[in-house]
Amino acid sequence: MNWMYGPWPWYVSGPLIAATMAALLFAGKNFGMSSNLRTVCAALGAGKTCDFFSFDWRSQRWNLYVMAGTVLGGFIALHFLSQNPVPEINPTVVARLQAMGFKSAGNSYLPTELFGNGAFLSLKTLVLLLTGGFLVGSGARYAGGCTSGHAISGLSNLQLPSLLAVIGFFAGGLIMIYLLFPLIF
Repeated sequence: MNWMYGPWPWYVSGPLIAATMAALLFAGKNFGMSSNLRTVCAALGAGKTCDFFSFDWRSQRWNLYVMAGTVLGGFIALHFLSQNPVPEINPTVVARLQAMGFKSAGNSYLPTELFGNGAFLSLKTLVLLLTGGFLVGSGARYAGGCTSGHAISGLSNLQLPSLLAVIGFFAGGLIMIYLLFPLIF
C-alpha cells in the first residue's frame, strides 16, 4: 500500500476513471467542472439578469455533488493521505524557477509568490491572476467545456471537437511554458 501516500499508479487510477466515465455514460450524464460554475450562478439567481444562466439548474444538481466531492476528496488526500504534500520536482527545474524569483519552488505545493496571501499585494501578480482567470473562463466557454470535460468525458465519447480541444489545450500549455512564461518572469 505504498501508493496510498503518493501518486496512484496508472493501473489503479486509470480503471477508476474509466469506471466512473462508464457509470456517467450509462446514466446519460457528461462530466465537466466548468459547467458547475454555470449551475452555481443559476442557483444563486443570475438567470434574472442573463439568459445564459436561465435554465433548470436543479437538473444539474448531481454535478454540484461531483464538485463538492472533488473539494472534499482533495482535502482528505492532502490532510490524511499524504506524507509529503510537496511534489518532487527535478532539481534543475527548481533552480530555474528560483532564478526567476520563485523562492518557494520545491518547498510548497503551489508557488506562494503567485498563490499566497502576499500575491494580492503585488499589482503584477494580481493582473496575471485576473487575466489568467478571464482567459481560462473565456476559453472554456468558447471551447464548449473545460479541460476535464473534453479530455475525460469528450474523448471517452469519441467526440472529434473534444480531441481538437485537447490538442489545443496541450499546444497552448506548451506555448505558455516555453514562450510566454520566460517573458513574463
